[in-house]
Amino acid sequence: MDVKIEQSWKNELAREWDKEYFVRLTDFVRAQYRAGQVFPPGGKIFAAFDATPFDRVKVVILGQDPYHDVGQANGLCFSVAPGVPFPPSLLNIFKEVQADTGAPIPPDGDLTRWARQGVLLLNATLTVAAHRAGSHQNRGWEQFTDEVVAALATRREHLVFMLWGSYAQQKGRFIDRTRHLVLTSPHPSPLSAHRGFFGNHHFSQANAYLQRHGATPIIW
Repeated sequence: MDVKIEQSWKNELAREWDKEYFVRLTDFVRAQYRAGQVFPPGGKIFAAFDATPFDRVKVVILGQDPYHDVGQANGLCFSVAPGVPFPPSLLNIFKEVQADTGAPIPPDGDLTRWARQGVLLLNATLTVAAHRAGSHQNRGWEQFTDEVVAALATRREHLVFMLWGSYAQQKGRFIDRTRHLVLTSPHPSPLSAHRGFFGNHHFSQANAYLQRHGATPIIW
């Protein structure tokens, strides 16, 4: 199967493309895009991979599924296009970045600037039907993104995984903590941010770890 994804990822995940689950998933996603409004736009399903090639990944942030309202999802978890109001979780992320590193809250919520520095902004489920949160879960995306995490965890060294909330933490269960830094906290959602996301210092911890291992820190 020919999948339109950045070449290094295409090579690393080559075993997935012709597996039965991925063929079924592809058929399902194509039918969904034909039948109604699905996010992100079709050309941005693999935007996180296109922006951050396999060998350039330094940090992995795991989200659950894309934003499901019009004009929000752009293929990077938690990110929105310039001009789109900050969703509550994203605003809380920026508040923690500011408190932790002193970086000002940016003028827009487009996290492409992080992705280009090596932050893989990966949703567990890469598509969603309009206004129906979680509608494309349990269709195969989770198996695919488990393979993404496994590839990074086994074939790269000294990465930082930020796992916010129980869902992301379950997805990171097989990461070797002796080879990578795994940072966990509650989710940045307004429902849970005050239970430990605020004050988690993940952004400064990530940069300290990267520097210790000879990598350039992220400009958050």
